[in-house]
Amino acid sequence: MVDVAIVGSGPYGLSLAAHLKELGVEFRIFGRPMETWLEHMPSGMRLKSEGFASTLHDPRSIFTLGRYCEEQGLAYADIGLPIPLDTFTDYGLEFQKRLVPNLEVKFVEAVSRSSSGFQLFLSNGETASARRLIMAVGLSYFEYVPPALSTLPEELATHSSKHRTFNEFQGRDVVVVGAGASAADVAAALLDAGARVQIVARESVFRFHDPPGPIPRPLLERMQAPMTGLGPGWRSWMCVKAPLLFRQMPEWFRLKVVRKHLGPAGGYTVKDQVTGQASFHLGFKITQAAAQNGQVRLRLTGRDGSSRELAADHVIAATGYTTDLRRIPFLKADTLTQIRSVENAPVLSSNFESSLPGLFFIGAASANTFGPLARFAYGAGFASRRLSRHLARLARPSIPASEQSSRVA
Repeated sequence: MVDVAIVGSGPYGLSLAAHLKELGVEFRIFGRPMETWLEHMPSGMRLKSEGFASTLHDPRSIFTLGRYCEEQGLAYADIGLPIPLDTFTDYGLEFQKRLVPNLEVKFVEAVSRSSSGFQLFLSNGETASARRLIMAVGLSYFEYVPPALSTLPEELATHSSKHRTFNEFQGRDVVVVGAGASAADVAAALLDAGARVQIVARESVFRFHDPPGPIPRPLLERMQAPMTGLGPGWRSWMCVKAPLLFRQMPEWFRLKVVRKHLGPAGGYTVKDQVTGQASFHLGFKITQAAAQNGQVRLRLTGRDGSSRELAADHVIAATGYTTDLRRIPFLKADTLTQIRSVENAPVLSSNFESSLPGLFFIGAASANTFGPLARFAYGAGFASRRLSRHLARLARPSIPASEQSSRVA
């Protein structure tokens, strides 16, 4: 039995593992490195986060994304140069090789509570035991598909995470649903593949982030909107600097901020590819969808009560992700009933522990507790530092006072 088992090997799982290794905490980590980024993001996309905010976190801050790009002779800037997805994933894989070489590419199929901790039943038939279990599963289980589309067959409607490339849609009519970065990236990739694209969004305006201004930024601009790992602005600054304070806020406030702050917006790098090329239906939601003669027929309803009908060969829901513990397949009902949750996301202690002792959640599943910071790779720094120190303390219980006295004597 080890002290800690980590399930998931994206930015959060790998960063935590690097910190635990430095602190001498015995652990095992399971998963395919950077899987979500490698298999569920559009090929050719660029990250919205700045270079300095796209680094994984080792305890000495030695192997940063900037360092990797320097070694590989790749273009890099802390601010103002969007990072290609391939660069980020290659860096993540190299981070794993150098700092977390003991990663086991095995998958957890079931988890059960034992008297001393947890048992993990793995895909290769092996059983692993750990005193504490860290869930760093990222977004892969939490894709959100609007109810109107959820009953359509997969050949007609899919979530954006199901697509890495889009050549299969050449010459076809595709509707993209969503108003954020995913919708913009998917639309751009579809257009580049030769598809005819329509975008449907409930938002009345499809927003794109502004490109960065002069670097370094003028002093007044820095004072009005300080730069953070989540972008410029005092609200983001507070989210980055005070996640523990955020946890103390009333529940209604935390849920509202997580839902509203840093709302949907496409990256500025794809704006010219999408605007003027795709058709937009803004201020509409899909109220009905049906399969008919090999196509999808959609009924849209506008905010003003107006309606439209669309026909397409395929619909892609670029509608993001919503944490729902019930969708993690290896957490069975008897385990879920022991985890206190709000809106199906876990309620966590200041050290990321759930109401089930020994079970911790980091990454997107912790956002309702610690704020928008946890929705981004940048948040792995805070999570890995705080949780690794806590786990190290648990792995090395303090010496009783009586024993300390005898040792001194």
